[in-house]
Amino acid sequence: MDISKFKDLIQKLSFLGNYSSLILPIIIILVALLLFIPTQLMSSRLKEQMENESVSVGRRVQLLSVSTVARDQWEVEQEYQQAYERDANQTVLLAKQSAERQLLSYKIFPKPRDTSALIFKEFGQRYRGGIDKLIAQANANDCPTVAELQGVLQSSGLQSSSRRIEMARLSEVDSTITEELCREKAKSSHVYASPANVSGYEFWEGYEYTGMDAAVEDCWYGQLAYWIIEDVFDTIDAMNFGSNSVFTSPAKRLLDVDFAVGNKGVGSAAKKATSVRPNYVLSMKEAPIEPYTGRVCNDDIDVVHFNIAVLVSTKAVLPFMQKLCSAKQHKFKGFSGEEQEQVFKHNQITILESNVKSIDPKDTAHNLYRYGEDAVVELDLICEYIFNKNGYDEVKPESVKELLKKE
Repeated sequence: MDISKFKDLIQKLSFLGNYSSLILPIIIILVALLLFIPTQLMSSRLKEQMENESVSVGRRVQLLSVSTVARDQWEVEQEYQQAYERDANQTVLLAKQSAERQLLSYKIFPKPRDTSALIFKEFGQRYRGGIDKLIAQANANDCPTVAELQGVLQSSGLQSSSRRIEMARLSEVDSTITEELCREKAKSSHVYASPANVSGYEFWEGYEYTGMDAAVEDCWYGQLAYWIIEDVFDTIDAMNFGSNSVFTSPAKRLLDVDFAVGNKGVGSAAKKATSVRPNYVLSMKEAPIEPYTGRVCNDDIDVVHFNIAVLVSTKAVLPFMQKLCSAKQHKFKGFSGEEQEQVFKHNQITILESNVKSIDPKDTAHNLYRYGEDAVVELDLICEYIFNKNGYDEVKPESVKELLKKE
C-alpha cells in the first residue's frame, strides 16, 4: 500500500479519538434497538397466546367453580326423582281407587254365584232402598200430595170439589190451610226430592227376569247409575250443610237425574224408557253430544254421560257446579265386601253443558212448593262421568267387556 494513502487514512480516523467515550453507549443503544423489536413481537404473540389459553381457561374454571354441583348433589337429585316417581305412582293409585266402590250386591258381579232369579230382584230392592236412604240422609221430602191436602181439608170440615187441588179455585180458608201445609213441608225439609225423579227407581219396582245375561247387564248398569246418583246427593248434602229448611237451603229441589242425554225433545214416556241406564260412550260418532273433552271409552277409562236438573238460588249456581265436580269420599271393603274398610276419594264428574232458566213460582209445576225469599232458577246440566278400568274391571261382566272391545 502507498505510504502516503495510509497516513491520510490514519489522519481521517484520528478524529474518533475525540469521541471515544461515546462509542460504548452507542453500541449499547444499537444492540438494545436490535433486541427491542423482536422482543415486542414476541411479547405480543405471548400476550395473545395467554389470552387465548391461560386467561380463557381461567375464566372457564371460574365459571365452573360457580356452577359446580356439590359433592352430595346426586343424593338430592336421587331423592327428587324418587319423589317424582312416588307422585306418579300415587296418581295411578288414586285413579284406581276412584273406581273401587261398594256394590249394591256382592252376589252378581262379574258373574252370579247363584242361578236363582231372586238375586236380581234383591238387587232391585237394594237399589230402591239405597235411593230411599239417600233421600232420607238429605232430609228430603216432596210437596204435599193431593191426597194429603184433601185429607187436611176434610179433617177441617172443608173439601175441594175438584179432585185436583188448584190454588185459584180454593176458598180463602182452603188457601190458608193449603199454604200452611206447604210451608210446613218446606220447614221440615232441607230439599225437595222424590224417588220418582231418580233414574231406575220405578224400573226396579216391578223388575221382570228375562234371562241370566240380560239380568246381569241390567244390574251392572243399575250399579253404574247408583254410583252417579250417589254423587248427586252428596253434592246436595254438601251444598245444604248447616241449613235448617228449604227456605235457607242453596239447593232447593232435585227435579231429575237420568241418562237420556240428547233426548230433550222427546216425550216423557220415551224419555223414561231411555233414561233408566247409562250407556258407555264408545266413539265421538256415537256420543249423544259432542263433548269438548273429547273423551270416549279407551284402554284406560270408561265414559258415560248423564243429566241433572235442580232448582237452586241464583247465588248458588256456580257453587253447585263446583261442588258437583269436586272430590268426594267413599268407603270400600273390597269387591267381596268382606275386607277391612278403607276410605278412598273419587272425582269423576265433568260438566259438558249447562243451562240456567228462570221459573214462575205460580206455575202448576211449582204452586205447591215454597222456596223461600231467594230468587230461584232451574239449573240443567249434562255431565261426563269417568270410570278407571284398572279400578273396577275385575267385577265388570264379560258381556260388557265384549261390548267395549268393539269400540
